[in-house]
Formats: sequence, C-alpha cells, structure tokens
Amino acid sequence: MANSPQARKRARQGETRRRHNASFRSMVRTYIKKVDAAIAGGDHGAATDAYNEAVPVIDRMADKGIIHKNKAARHKSRLNSAVKGLK
Repeated sequence: MANSPQARKRARQGETRRRHNASFRSMVRTYIKKVDAAIAGGDHGAATDAYNEAVPVIDRMADKGIIHKNKAARHKSRLNSAVKGLK
C-alpha cells in the first residue's frame, strides 16, 4: 500500500496510464481482427486495405511502447503473408 504522498500519486498515475494503454492495446487487436476477418472472407482487395490501415496503427503503438517492437513486426509479417496468400 502506498503510504507517502509521492507513492500515492505514482499509484494514481500508474492506474491512469494502465487504463489508457489498455485502450490502445484493444485498438491494435481490433485492427488485427479486421484484417483477419477480411482474410477469412477471401477478398484480397479488402484484406489489403485493412492491412494498410492496420500497419501504421501497429507501428505507432510499438513506438509508444504499448506493444514490443518484435511483437509488432511479427503481427505485420504474419498478416502480410496471409494477405499475399489470397492471390
């Protein structure tokens, strides 16, 4: 339990940041699911469009430290391979 004023403030800040980061992680997952849904639908054009929308979001979250850069690269690589496999 935080006893000093500084520790209480840091606990508040940490909780605020946790909620903020959770929404960012959720947004990344949503974009990935949109690409997966387009791939499952078998539409190469829609999958490509969804992938092109998802990549900047994934990169931005990796830059912010919300997800690890290697995880971002792994997601982009797997999604790109799946999109190219639709041709």
